[in-house]
Amino acid sequence: MHAADLLSKRAYLTPDREALVYYGTDGIVRYTYAELNARANRAANWMRKEFGVQKGDRVSILAMNSVPYIDLFYGLAKIGAILAPLNWRLAPAELIYIVNDCAPKVLVCGPEFAEKLAEIRPHLHVAHYLSLESAPIADAVSYEDGVARSSVAEPKRPALSADDTLAILYTSGTTGRPKGAMIPHRQVLWNCLNTIGSWGLIENDVSPVYTPLFHAGGLFAFLTPLLYVGGRIVLTRDFDLDETLDIILRENCTVVLGVPTIFQMWMNAPTFAEADFSTVRFFISGGAPLPVSLAEDWTAIKGGVFRQGYGLTEVGANCFSMTDEESVAKVGSVGKPIFHSKMRLVDPDTLEDVPVGETGELLISGPHVTTGYWRNPEASAQALIESSDPAWPWAWFRTGDMASKDEDGFYAIAGRFTDMIISGGENVYAAEVEAVFREHPAVAECALIGKPDEKWGEVGLMVVVKTKGETATEAGLKAFCAARLAKFKVPKEIVFTDALPYSAYGKVLKPKLTERYVL
Repeated sequence: MHAADLLSKRAYLTPDREALVYYGTDGIVRYTYAELNARANRAANWMRKEFGVQKGDRVSILAMNSVPYIDLFYGLAKIGAILAPLNWRLAPAELIYIVNDCAPKVLVCGPEFAEKLAEIRPHLHVAHYLSLESAPIADAVSYEDGVARSSVAEPKRPALSADDTLAILYTSGTTGRPKGAMIPHRQVLWNCLNTIGSWGLIENDVSPVYTPLFHAGGLFAFLTPLLYVGGRIVLTRDFDLDETLDIILRENCTVVLGVPTIFQMWMNAPTFAEADFSTVRFFISGGAPLPVSLAEDWTAIKGGVFRQGYGLTEVGANCFSMTDEESVAKVGSVGKPIFHSKMRLVDPDTLEDVPVGETGELLISGPHVTTGYWRNPEASAQALIESSDPAWPWAWFRTGDMASKDEDGFYAIAGRFTDMIISGGENVYAAEVEAVFREHPAVAECALIGKPDEKWGEVGLMVVVKTKGETATEAGLKAFCAARLAKFKVPKEIVFTDALPYSAYGKVLKPKLTERYVL
């Protein structure tokens, strides 16, 4: 079972249906499924014939969102090669490490990053460089020209298995060097089935994709499942506040994914009040913990359905499900486990199951779980626990996320195990304290980090961004928190700042806060 035929089969079933709308530098371009599949075929045939790309070879792309990402993702799958997209927000040293770790035979680069590539190129070991959109790259071949002159025929498939790697996506590296999560063919396929079955996606659905395609969320949350079921994707080059709101309305989008910071930005936009979201079946927030107050504020203003999702690069973008009614009754929960998946909550030290209602590390098992980390057997062994059940052969992945389950089977994410402070022997989960702080009207954003303390070992330090026009004091916020949480959870110190550092996918970069306020 592999994913090499996903686009080919959809193009066969509905060749003339619109598959993709691309809002690019040259305007709006629309592609049918037949046209999209033809592009993927051309890319695959050209890579194989011109550059000798074979099964197992890697191809990287350093570019803004664009149609070539989709060409390569589906095209390389057909010849058994591997897409290893690069996070263009990384520093040069980080990119050098990742490129040399995954060792691509071909690197495709867009015009925005030609200078960055020129800086790191002397340190890279890449055989072939391709330019997108006439990017000024020395000795590079034009991607567009090469694809245009290549054969449109379906490439001959090599022997493929479910465990063969289709993509390598590098993690953020918060615990050390970035690790390349190997995304097998089966994970892509089961992610499609899980998402369609659990979220109820249909062929009439339309979804915007403006999050980076070098992330699992951009590639897998809606893009691959909707193309599988025959829906329509609206792809933008990058996130633009006004453009994305306009696209949701203009293209009659029906399912919309965002991270909490994006939803907050939309709510603050001047055009939000007049925006008509009547075509949207549901909004879903992922990528970071969703403040309950944000979901409640959104639905109070706009109505509709607002869900919280959960996923990881290593286990897929969609791991839980809930009904429209449950999104209200169980606000703050990510839902129940999806089809074709098993989950456990365990003590991180003993790996023994914890009782219902208690917090434990979330373990996930199923055909949608990674095969491990690229060229890193040590990290793979630490993250994956082999199954002892012959009837269920899938390994258990240690997510590193702490969660709890209520009596009804709904899960709530408490935060990263590593995003936990141990103060006086008590565990303090950052996400829990941050959620309380966000309920205060003067707190727009916040992040809890740990600070060494002689008496308690570690205490909480909360970094706060104030809401525009609101006032707050350290004493007042501490009192607000103390009225809602146990005393040991109240931050020892509160500092105010103008902005928090965020990753490309909306997660607060706490190591940067630690460097600034603790080290």
